[in-house]
Amino acid sequence: MSTYRIIDQLVDGEEPRLSDLLAGVYAAKTRPLCLCREPGIAMYIAKITGQFILKRMPNSGGEHAPACDSYEPPAELSGLGQVLGSAIQESPDEGLTSLKLDFSLSKVAGRASPVSSDSEAHSAGTDGNKLSLRAMLHYLWEEAGFNRWAPAMSGKRTWYVMRKYLLQAAEGKATKGSRLPDVLYIPESFHADKKEEITQRRMAHLMKVAAPGNGVRRLMLVIGEVKEIAQSRYGYKIIFKHLPDCHFLMNVDLHKRLRKRFETELGLWDALADTHLVAVATFAVGDTGIVSLEEVALMIANDNWIPFESTFDKMLLDAMTRAGRRFIKGMRYNLPSTRPLACLVASDTWPEPTAMYILPPAASDEYAKALGDLMDESKLSRWLWKTGAAEMPPLPAVAART
Repeated sequence: MSTYRIIDQLVDGEEPRLSDLLAGVYAAKTRPLCLCREPGIAMYIAKITGQFILKRMPNSGGEHAPACDSYEPPAELSGLGQVLGSAIQESPDEGLTSLKLDFSLSKVAGRASPVSSDSEAHSAGTDGNKLSLRAMLHYLWEEAGFNRWAPAMSGKRTWYVMRKYLLQAAEGKATKGSRLPDVLYIPESFHADKKEEITQRRMAHLMKVAAPGNGVRRLMLVIGEVKEIAQSRYGYKIIFKHLPDCHFLMNVDLHKRLRKRFETELGLWDALADTHLVAVATFAVGDTGIVSLEEVALMIANDNWIPFESTFDKMLLDAMTRAGRRFIKGMRYNLPSTRPLACLVASDTWPEPTAMYILPPAASDEYAKALGDLMDESKLSRWLWKTGAAEMPPLPAVAART
């Protein structure tokens, strides 16, 4: 945990009075300093759900020490580099982040649902400078810190915690004229003795988009853990955990495209125990309160809610977790699976973080070359596992100091 200088006071990041101190200087647009490196790195103050928190300045993540909570690996090692500054535009002075989306939050009556914007053919089917549905989920996941791991996090990621920090990540974000929290629904943790009040809160939130205006129906976003994808009377439905009494319906065509596009994620979920399947989707609410899906994207995560893309990814995440290591998982955003990225960055190596890469067993020569170019261009130390040729190499050594 870092130490900060706020005006003339030194404050630990876990200090209970930190929010009150930040509130006192918020209006003055003071720039607190993170002291993870000398002489200090400028931060800004954001107001989120009535609380004041410190956030790193745009494009400054690499300036922080690897052990600092504000450290961020180079954007080019993940899919973030493609969308940062274009689809994601941060304005610290206003405390607002503008998001450009490649999917719709409205539907014209009588018009068919669009093909999912999460097609692998991103270069032809989507604008790489806008956030696809999957990229939106990856962005919120990263903003919430759920692509990071440290031993102290073990056992603390309940759905209550996941929901809290995802909603917090959505604060201060706006898109297409709407505040993101206003169009985002994440199910509450279910408690049988509170079922009625939970239902009332859900309906009050969802019915904001129930009534169409001028033939245009507004859509909302949902993020939740999938319990089951099942057949319904006239099509199919997604049943979310913590949401037993509200099923999200989809037609046969959307279900068919979902099964085809996310075959890998569904296969991993089926084959591997202790995994979570997370869905992000746009949906409409009918006048009767029936919920119907428009577009859907899926993401698979391990038992610690860290996303992964293959059994090799998961093996590396598990090995690093068992070894008590600190690391940051690279998120793909809009990048197709044919583009390599760092699997993760170990943030506990010295004198610099170590980017950890995996070469799939059936990788093409073109993919292998692109991976080699990515490693050569990175300034970080490297670690490579050639899965088709050898067992996993020893993990990079832990720093004597961090």
